Amino acid sequence: MLILDGGTGRQLHRIGAPFGQPEWSALALIEKPDFVLKVHQEFIAAGADIITTNTYAIVPYHIGEKRFNDDASKLLDLAVKIALSAKTSSNKNVIIAGAVPPLFGSYAPERFDSNSAPKMLHLFKEKLVPHCDIIIAETLSCISEIKEFQKAFEKCRIPLWLSLTLEDNNKTNNIRLRSGETLSAAIETIKEKPIDALLFN
Repeated sequence: MLILDGGTGRQLHRIGAPFGQPEWSALALIEKPDFVLKVHQEFIAAGADIITTNTYAIVPYHIGEKRFNDDASKLLDLAVKIALSAKTSSNKNVIIAGAVPPLFGSYAPERFDSNSAPKMLHLFKEKLVPHCDIIIAETLSCISEIKEFQKAFEKCRIPLWLSLTLEDNNKTNNIRLRSGETLSAAIETIKEKPIDALLFN
């Protein structure tokens, strides 16, 4: 059994880190990165076997187009460095999951842009894969997101996990992604380029 950490953004908020919209969890990374280290350390102390890089909000939707273009590379490097530091200081064999977020905002499949996604995914791949133990695509809500992630990260030689977000309040047995596409269709797509774990949130 492996225990994952909790929601980094919400925990940053709880402990008084710089926090707000639209930056969400990226604001602490930008203004007071010591808080990010503290959150990782708290999750490890609570028994987490896996900590997730604080990279969920390093996208234009949260930090703005200009800041993303100017600073995303440095912020990704910093997030990875902090996660590695938390692992080293713990003296435990903690697994670092490199988080690849929904690139155009959470729960918004209609905003996904398959033309802009590859360049952004390449940046995440370049910065996360060399230093992380696994890669986790978080909160994917449409099949196009799945396809672009798998295309970008295939053959990266570390385990790939996908986390899909499902339609709320579904009263039928026909489970759907937030895009309205069926879960069965999503799974058929995923099978074309096998992954190591499939999660739901």
